[in-house]
Amino acid sequence: MAKSAKSSRKNTKSRNPDAIALLKNDHAEVTALFEKFEKGQKRLQDAQKEQLAQKICKMLTVHTQIEEEIFYPACREQIEDAESLLAEAKVEHQSAKELIAQIQDGSPGGEEYDAQVIVLGEYVRHHVKEEQNELFPKARKSGMDLKALGQELAERKSSLMAGEEDEGAENPSMAAQ
Repeated sequence: MAKSAKSSRKNTKSRNPDAIALLKNDHAEVTALFEKFEKGQKRLQDAQKEQLAQKICKMLTVHTQIEEEIFYPACREQIEDAESLLAEAKVEHQSAKELIAQIQDGSPGGEEYDAQVIVLGEYVRHHVKEEQNELFPKARKSGMDLKALGQELAERKSSLMAGEEDEGAENPSMAAQ
């Protein structure tokens, strides 16, 4: 009897990605969207570009928010030498947020719209590479409970994607940006 309960819990947990798997999945999804935008830059209609760019912006806004609210503080607590990596990530997030705001305020057909989306993609690819090659391996080695953290990230992401952003709007790190 105890064995089946344990097995049942394990099956439930395996359906929920750990924190790193969730964040890597986000990275892969947004990278694919950037590639779609870049490849279609000349042939996409303005409305299609705008829809794709807005989707990218929404995904990145939610992703950076869950990293800043949940993942980075956990890393700060558990990884001895994480401070310099997290400081750099914060600066990269700030640069991305500024471009996101410009893209959201702009419109396709504007002189800089495509360039802003492409540069944002370059920033994001650089950031992803550093996280995946430096921060994530340190997080894995740290002994953090990545399953529990993944569940927390997934729940917060779900609420933000559904538009329940009131909590995030009050987040001082977001309000200043």
